[in-house]
Amino acid sequence: MAGIFETLEQRGFVKDCTDVEGFKALTARESVSVYCGLDPTAESLHIGNMVPLMGLKHFQRAGHRPIVLMGGATGMIGDPSGKSDERNLQTPEQVRRNLEAQRPQFARILDVEGPNAACIVNNNDWFEPITFIEFLRVTGKHFRIGEMLGKESVRARLNSEVGLSYTEFSYMLLQAHDFRHLYETMGCRVQCGGADQWGNITAGMELIRKTCGAQAYGITYPLLMTADGKKLGKTEKGAVWLDAARTSPYEFYQYWVRCEDADVDRFLKMFTLLELDEIAGIVREHAAAPESRAGQKRLAWEVTRMIHGEAEANKARDAAAALYSTGLENLTDAQLAELFPDVPSIEVTMPEAGLPVADVLVQAGLAPSKNEARKLQQQGGVYLNNAVVPADKRVFTRADLASETMMLLRAGKKRYCLVRVV
Repeated sequence: MAGIFETLEQRGFVKDCTDVEGFKALTARESVSVYCGLDPTAESLHIGNMVPLMGLKHFQRAGHRPIVLMGGATGMIGDPSGKSDERNLQTPEQVRRNLEAQRPQFARILDVEGPNAACIVNNNDWFEPITFIEFLRVTGKHFRIGEMLGKESVRARLNSEVGLSYTEFSYMLLQAHDFRHLYETMGCRVQCGGADQWGNITAGMELIRKTCGAQAYGITYPLLMTADGKKLGKTEKGAVWLDAARTSPYEFYQYWVRCEDADVDRFLKMFTLLELDEIAGIVREHAAAPESRAGQKRLAWEVTRMIHGEAEANKARDAAAALYSTGLENLTDAQLAELFPDVPSIEVTMPEAGLPVADVLVQAGLAPSKNEARKLQQQGGVYLNNAVVPADKRVFTRADLASETMMLLRAGKKRYCLVRVV
């Protein structure tokens, strides 16, 4: 069990630690329980949530017990840390719905069975029975306003235009109460979280010290930005979700394939379980021929396999490869649509004899007239499913479909149209 701090550090997970030597001694001496809290702000986790969960995974692999705290109570308040505006309050029904949707997703990363199986808890289970007066007496009395005002997360919001409501100001006490509760009921002595959680984590440690006379520890992870300065997991379409209904496995795979060369090394370390020497080999191979994007492809496959399974990872890889091949074949309608999400499309009815090539090109808007369509074809400028359409081909038939009902037409290098046969 020794060496978990070194593992986390080598893989880029450590931003700060409250007591490095004490933490090393504790984790080398015994198996510990370590927790990370996640408030259910949506019906799916997103790839930003993978950072703390992968951290917990390394604890688990080192023989320690991970605890995922689902914020059934705190999710109805909203953590102000790292936020410039106050969150919109969710209804209890929204929070419950989000909790139930997220719960199965943790098992994609953490082992939920075995000797040190991950434990998933809901802090509403212990907050709901507590009265407001009892909470103030048991927890609130141990906090000084001056100390709370000194926390960076609080100062930043107090100095902003929107300010800080009493509701959000109280969040620190709720999280501290969580840490003490887990210490008292499950022997949890370590809390992990993003760098913006430092104030909340240290508040919990102080509460444990004052009320239980015990030493607890905290580790924060860096807030990840991509090499081009964007927040991890943010795209023009929005967040990259772990739920396949929100972000398809292909789109998920493509997010990682598109990452910058400068991100390959640290993303392989943080988002895969590959050994460090294997990662070093992948990075060397990638550096020798970056145009092949070997590093991104391996990263994308590994992460997609973890979240969506090997079969979906293979399908996403094969679909992506087909995009750049000389022909598109053996794809589904959904995969073809995902490959070309912004391409114009038309619907056609295809008779037994097929559809004249020139007619389809005009209908697709790829040629202004049948004569121009034929001329473009004669010049080798018409492509069907990424393959050149021969000059003597007169009709498209169902044999030309790339998927169940669709084929891809291209004129020149950049003008595309998806043709769906109905």
